[in-house]
Amino acid sequence: MNIPITSLKKTNSNNDIAKEIGHACEDFGFFAIKDHGINTKLINDTLKISKKIFNLPLKNKINYQQNNGAGQRGYTPFGIEKAVNAKSSDQKEFWHHGRSNWLNPYKEKMPQNEKISNIKNFNQKLDKFFNDLDGLGKEILSYISLYLDLRPNWFDNKINQGNSILRLIHYPPINKKIKGIRAAAHEDINLITLLFGAQQEGLEVLDRNNNWLPINTDANVIVCNVGDMLQRLSNNKLKSTTHRVVNSGNINTSRYSMPFFIHLNPDFSIKTLKHCIDKENPNLYPEEILANDYLEIRLKEINLK
Repeated sequence: MNIPITSLKKTNSNNDIAKEIGHACEDFGFFAIKDHGINTKLINDTLKISKKIFNLPLKNKINYQQNNGAGQRGYTPFGIEKAVNAKSSDQKEFWHHGRSNWLNPYKEKMPQNEKISNIKNFNQKLDKFFNDLDGLGKEILSYISLYLDLRPNWFDNKINQGNSILRLIHYPPINKKIKGIRAAAHEDINLITLLFGAQQEGLEVLDRNNNWLPINTDANVIVCNVGDMLQRLSNNKLKSTTHRVVNSGNINTSRYSMPFFIHLNPDFSIKTLKHCIDKENPNLYPEEILANDYLEIRLKEINLK
């Protein structure tokens, strides 16, 4: 499946970009962007850091667990995360790196990042990558705002202290004795996700006819998708699409990916946008819920809380 690809070149008009991204969010729930401005060297450096983390002995990695591996920062080992209704846990280990520039009143409430001192420039590189992706996410959401007939900066003060997450994932070579696939069918919790690593085989999206379609992209594009929070805000106008990572391609080698999950500020109350409610589209989500409460509920469902 070749998902729609949009260029973020400044020569393209904001309205044109908004229409392309918006239509893709409404029709597919997935899209890709090129000319995104994220430095290629920084992407490669972060991937190298990711491989260094996962190449550490397990006895070292578990020193960076929080809450027995179910934390939102640091290391999470194999066998912890399990998609809702999945028969077995996902075959992956991962590292979470979050925001480091918390302001009051969030500073004392949000988890702190783990640091690995013997990996050179570890925290500086991950902070830089996080901040650049945070900025790119803000830009993408400005186009989505336009598509939803909102101010371009509508999301700005609603995500500037969001509990967003950079997740570095390692899917190991497949052991036939282990049950399960690399990542079982699921939808993302957050507003939007930016994904590096989709050029490797394995990512599949469930279409409207319940067919699993593989995503095929080049390494120079970022695959993006709508999460459940944005679907909820837009009254299902924008689609949070089910996806998974299967054991396809060269299963005898490791697979690495780096998704960035953009979240709302913890105390933002998720309420259906008035623009997305009318006689033909009644409000599907009449009850408001705080972003952090919604996140906590969903994390418990997948064993990460």
